[in-house]
Amino acid sequence: MASGSMCACGKKREELILQLDMTKGNPVPLMLRFMLPLLLGNIFQQLYNMADTIIVGRFVGSGALAAVGSTGTIMFLINGFAQGITSGFSVLTAQYFGAGDKEGMKRSVGNGMTLAFLITAVMTLLCVLLMKPLLTLMHTPADIFEDAYTYISLISYGLFATVLYNLTSAFLRAIGNSRVPLYTLLFSAALNVALDLVLIINVGMGVAGAAVATVISQFLSGVICFVYIRKNEPLLRAARRDFRLNKRDTKRQLAIGVPMALQFSITACGTMIMQTAINYFGSTAIAAYTAACKLQNILQQGMVAMGQMSATYAGQNAGKQDFGRIREGVRASLKIDTVYSLAAAFIMVMILPNGIRAFFSGDISELLPYARIYINISVVFYIPLSFIFIFRNFMQGAGYSLMPMLGGVVEMFARLIFAFLAIYTHSFVLACFCDPAAWLFAAVFLAVAYRGVARKMQVAWGYPLH
Repeated sequence: MASGSMCACGKKREELILQLDMTKGNPVPLMLRFMLPLLLGNIFQQLYNMADTIIVGRFVGSGALAAVGSTGTIMFLINGFAQGITSGFSVLTAQYFGAGDKEGMKRSVGNGMTLAFLITAVMTLLCVLLMKPLLTLMHTPADIFEDAYTYISLISYGLFATVLYNLTSAFLRAIGNSRVPLYTLLFSAALNVALDLVLIINVGMGVAGAAVATVISQFLSGVICFVYIRKNEPLLRAARRDFRLNKRDTKRQLAIGVPMALQFSITACGTMIMQTAINYFGSTAIAAYTAACKLQNILQQGMVAMGQMSATYAGQNAGKQDFGRIREGVRASLKIDTVYSLAAAFIMVMILPNGIRAFFSGDISELLPYARIYINISVVFYIPLSFIFIFRNFMQGAGYSLMPMLGGVVEMFARLIFAFLAIYTHSFVLACFCDPAAWLFAAVFLAVAYRGVARKMQVAWGYPLH
């Protein structure tokens, strides 16, 4: 009997360790504790995405690398929509957690899963039907078109796997559990690299092998998270009745999730516009830009992790309608991200030459100048980029999704203007300004928008206006 009690107590302690209530205590240690597993997980996700690129570049060729790279913005569109819709659905779970509504949490999980997979079926069909016209519209070079189409088509067929992982990990993060998503990503990263090596080198599948490896890895990550929830997270363990669509929860989840998904999609459309401008400069420029982006994405994961943390922090405290704590969290997050952005900019410039060499087995003298131009311009604007993640996710986590979506529109138009100028003047430098211009204008817009949303929260929750 004593032994059984000890086991029960040990299990209870472990649940409390994995769950994190961010509605009380000093925000900074809580933020860092929650963010660090997210940062590690995001980095490993980028590493296994980068493994596709490195292995394809070294063992298939720079043309195949350019083909995979030319679909990067479409990948961002697909994955961004999946991440937006699933993160939006989990905001309600975080709010129920903050309010202490256990039944509401279970209902939000079942309702969110049903909604997500209905939407995924439609999205998969659209992706498969529209992919070839989209690649044509983006002026994908003829010498890499077929490989690009093969790779992105297989990724589209595997959208279910992407949604499964994003949704289950988002539900875990909603209750402050950022460690289990990290563990599954570590497993997934190792599996993805192993499958890349087997399917690309041994089986000779080329870019198709890279796509299949990615889909399998994501699917197994999602399965592991789902099984963990069913066995170890009673707060998230939805019953059969919870998978029937609930009118009230469906309305709330769509009201948050659809704008978040559209925000990601609009932002992705902007990056596709930039990719179109890059494509005009040929496969060498595409390959260099792709490699530089892969390196940059790794260092930007601290900003992404801060954004993910912000959404959970805001969601839990919005559940308690604690505006003062949300405001305190925003200020702390901005300070942390400013320091991180400066460090990331310095490291990015230092590692660029050797980092580019990791992607190619031959001479990089033609590639490096393109990569240097893009990175030297981009690092100057890392601070406004990091602020985007803070303001956007705090507003979304509190349930205000319209302004973040409009911020995506601002990004898209900024990229559109510079892409048009780059194509018109045939200037690679202007093409590289697409991202920084988008970051700067969106950061200013979202900072102003946050002030307006903050006033709405104050009024709605009964806080005095200062």
